[in-house]
Amino acid sequence: MRRGSLSLKACALALITAATFATTAYAADSASASKLDSVLQRGHLIVGTGSTNAPWHFQGADGKLQGFDIDIARIVAKGLFNDPSKVEFVVQSSDARIPNLLTDKVDMSCQFITVTASRAQQVAFTLPYYREGVALLLPTNSKYKEIDDLKGAGDGVTVAVLQNVYAEELVHQALPKAKVDQYDSVDLMYQAINSGRADAAATDQSSVKYLMVQNPGRYRSPAFAWSPQTYACAVKRGDQDWLNFVNTALHEAMTGVEFPMYAESFKKWFGVDLPTPAIGFPMEYK
Repeated sequence: MRRGSLSLKACALALITAATFATTAYAADSASASKLDSVLQRGHLIVGTGSTNAPWHFQGADGKLQGFDIDIARIVAKGLFNDPSKVEFVVQSSDARIPNLLTDKVDMSCQFITVTASRAQQVAFTLPYYREGVALLLPTNSKYKEIDDLKGAGDGVTVAVLQNVYAEELVHQALPKAKVDQYDSVDLMYQAINSGRADAAATDQSSVKYLMVQNPGRYRSPAFAWSPQTYACAVKRGDQDWLNFVNTALHEAMTGVEFPMYAESFKKWFGVDLPTPAIGFPMEYK
């Protein structure tokens, strides 16, 4: 009788241990579930972005968001659901791009985020989808054609730039002797060119290209650009499956099956016809 009682106790203990192990394993599996699975289950993607910076993210005449960042988000949504419209945009300030990821208010942030090693300690960056830089905007009838003409004019050239502590240094990286006039708004900077008070304006190359698209025949830009920085989307750290998926969607948009969608957006916002990716050996390994 006593031996049987011990055996029953042992069986009960084994069952309790097994149940505890199963519960712990289930909790661990649930905790490690990828955002990829939760997004698919939800049925739409949630992306944090801005609303005031053309050509990246801004409201059109119909009040809807548009821009290159918006198109990038739609590319990811198409990869998830074969439907680029299945994305909800959360308009956020630039200083909310990382906090909204960390608190799971958004699945990813796509808001012309400059990749830095410091930020990479807080979030995981995706593959780059654009390389930004500084370029010069000139009137179409400017006597200066390329960067060497502007350099050759020395301090006879006046460059308008948006006011900040690095403005003069930034211009002088490309044009060491140029005069620099700083303005406290982009509109005033462009007015300086239009009125002839400045020979050129130094600003983001994406803004230069967009302005040329919006005002055909009015402006041009030398081929030279400088001060490169990388734009990428960001996701929460620690979820490799989700990061891998977003990277796959972006990679195939820039090099593979979704290239026409990426190229169409690039042409629309920047006025540039991208070369079709070469067939054969993958170009990213060259």
